[in-house]
Amino acid sequence: MLKIAFDKTYKHPLDENHRFPMIKYDLIPEQLLRENTCDEESFFKPGNLNDSDALLTHQKDYYDRFSSLLLTKKEIRPIGFPMSEKLVYREKKIAQGTIECAEYSIKNGISMNIAGGTHHAFKDRGEAFCMLNDQAIAANYLLKNRLANNILIVDLDVHQGNGTASIFSENKNVFTLSFHGEKNYPFKKEKSDLDIGFPDKTDDNLYLKKLEETLPKVIDDFEPDFIFYLAGVDVLENDKLGRLGLTIQGCKKRDKFILELCRKNNVPIQISMGGGYSVNIKDILEAHSNTYRLAQEIFF
Repeated sequence: MLKIAFDKTYKHPLDENHRFPMIKYDLIPEQLLRENTCDEESFFKPGNLNDSDALLTHQKDYYDRFSSLLLTKKEIRPIGFPMSEKLVYREKKIAQGTIECAEYSIKNGISMNIAGGTHHAFKDRGEAFCMLNDQAIAANYLLKNRLANNILIVDLDVHQGNGTASIFSENKNVFTLSFHGEKNYPFKKEKSDLDIGFPDKTDDNLYLKKLEETLPKVIDDFEPDFIFYLAGVDVLENDKLGRLGLTIQGCKKRDKFILELCRKNNVPIQISMGGGYSVNIKDILEAHSNTYRLAQEIFF
């Protein structure tokens, strides 16, 4: 059975301002249930994040002050959100959801976190709406508990996973791969193990060709025994923050290629959904829902 981490707090406490389409975190489960892609038993509410697990990734001083709402104004500014207890709770639930998803993936081959993909969070700071790096936390959890030895993080959000790249810059057991818009945020890129930047308006053909050339070779060379996938749909042509030119069908082909490759190589995969800011909320829901549909089709 496909397991999906979901908590009602995934809908951001600031969503009433409609700055970003955070309502997708409520609408995706409704869509999946309505079309019978999943049933109620697929969804689970994550437990509470252990501080010791978070501290495998994040600097103690930063984590403690984040948890206690003691970050300075200078630290809060690049995050982009005012701090609150609800926000701290939400970030910790997302990170724990990805940890529990990773454990489900080891058993079942695949799992999904409706939120997550907080790849702009560094060891000692947050930025761009990311405060705790959920996939980095889960990767370090797997390594510490000897549940995986070689971990590949495939980050296909339109923005480079700068926090993730920095966190694992000296860790030979984690390979970071980032596909992103070369002219998009962050404007000062970190160095992933492999970065592939695309020009504005990149279409399906170029993007998929590069993916099909790159990912199998990385898997063959690095031989991961676990893969984290950040499946951002902000690569769509009508995304407000994206600047690339993929269609919904191109995005679906991207996900299908990755999931089939993991299935073929018997590598467990955990998926966090990442960004999606298209003008039309229906496009966001369709692109994200395709990922869940493919997971059911390919793995179950």
